[in-house]
Amino acid sequence: MESVTKNRQPPEVLRTMVARAYGADQVCDGGEDWIGELGDGCFNVAYRIRLRAGEQVVLKIAPPPDVEVMTYERDAMAVELAALRLIRRHTKVPVPVVDFSDRSHELCDADYFFMAYVDADNLHAVRSTLTRSQIDAYDEALGAITRELNGIPGAAFGPLAGPGERTWRTAFLRMVEEVLSDGERRGVDLRHGYDAIREVVAARADALDEVTEPRFVEWDLWPGNCMVRDGRIVAILDHERAFYGDTLMEFGFAGSGSSAFGGSTAFIRGYGHRPLTAAERTRRRLYDLHLALIQIIETDFRTYADTAQYDRACERLRETMDLLDG
Repeated sequence: MESVTKNRQPPEVLRTMVARAYGADQVCDGGEDWIGELGDGCFNVAYRIRLRAGEQVVLKIAPPPDVEVMTYERDAMAVELAALRLIRRHTKVPVPVVDFSDRSHELCDADYFFMAYVDADNLHAVRSTLTRSQIDAYDEALGAITRELNGIPGAAFGPLAGPGERTWRTAFLRMVEEVLSDGERRGVDLRHGYDAIREVVAARADALDEVTEPRFVEWDLWPGNCMVRDGRIVAILDHERAFYGDTLMEFGFAGSGSSAFGGSTAFIRGYGHRPLTAAERTRRRLYDLHLALIQIIETDFRTYADTAQYDRACERLRETMDLLDG
């Protein structure tokens, strides 16, 4: 997807990056077939690069510093690298190996890193070609993977690198307020009053107090970030939105509260979660509201030309507000 946050670099800069990461002898000579942009992402630009030895790798480059991003997206590449280290250290969840990272800004104006290329299909891209039983099998596997990721403990609620909060209520309310402040600063029309949203969230915030143990939350673990091959999930991608919080905030649970996010039955079965309690349903609706706010407001920050995401997210916000306010 096209976005103003994609920090594309000319071939000569990309060659220099390859040389720094793998050595000058691995830079391909001449032609353009050694590089291709991967177009599925919505935030960072990503390239598939062929080294001289024949190996393929992926280069991800963070947004340029003069492009304003949402508050929670600041320093997102550092979050992704930290998340990848945690996942590899504490779980057996398949993620790409990071070969090299550079935060010096000597070769370009942003952070970048190289990782192994995963030769597989994007689950979201092939989902429409699958049978119902195949989709359910993948969703169950995704539930099991998510539960394993959620097993990573945190010292406090909030960003992986801190500073954290002692309570989940404080951390989540701050997350919501940051998103609302981003929208107000840019004058984004939510088709709802900003203060009305704040009032509904505050009125339901007691449900957040049940969460007392910070856990690793991948949050953006949807089919578009899953690579599959021969009926198995072989890699999980894009970890820049991870944090320590309530495991019920994982995207796989979103369908439990709204059909707009798809079904969650197979995911919950794979995760091994019992039916949601009343308080858990309230929390899930708060998380749906937070997600809808992000999906609305990011369309302005990324200057999307197509209004489809904005319209869908506004409708999801309306539905969620009705459920919380009712």
